[in-house]
Amino acid sequence: MSEFWREKSLAELSDAEWESLCDGCARCCMVKLQDEDTDEVVYTSIVCNLLDQERCRCTRYPQRHELVADCVELSVSRVSEFHWLPKSCAYRTIAEGRDLAWWHPLVSGDPETVFTAGIAVRGKVIAEAEVLAEQEQDMIVHWVEM
Repeated sequence: MSEFWREKSLAELSDAEWESLCDGCARCCMVKLQDEDTDEVVYTSIVCNLLDQERCRCTRYPQRHELVADCVELSVSRVSEFHWLPKSCAYRTIAEGRDLAWWHPLVSGDPETVFTAGIAVRGKVIAEAEVLAEQEQDMIVHWVEM
């Protein structure tokens, strides 16, 4: 198997290669809060209602941007904005010139290693529909590597 992520820049990736960089952790599906004064981004244990929390995959992936107004599209044209993604995210990792971690499915050959390594949100989050807006501040998490 080609190690395309080592051989190409993000801009050179095919759509299939781009999509395969997603490790399936679903951390990008977590609700994030941004401090208006400092621009600091913090993660909450709240996730998008479209997330299948067991599989850590969007249940409506092709329609996600139409269905969820603040769903951020990760694209090569927005690489400069990836600073809010966890350091473990492959898109941020590659954008910053680092290599993929041992647990990434493209390296390990096993999509379960993201769960084994404790990187994925499985078992750690709650759907947005189950949380009141005033509870968001109480749901800030610190286990996300930033």
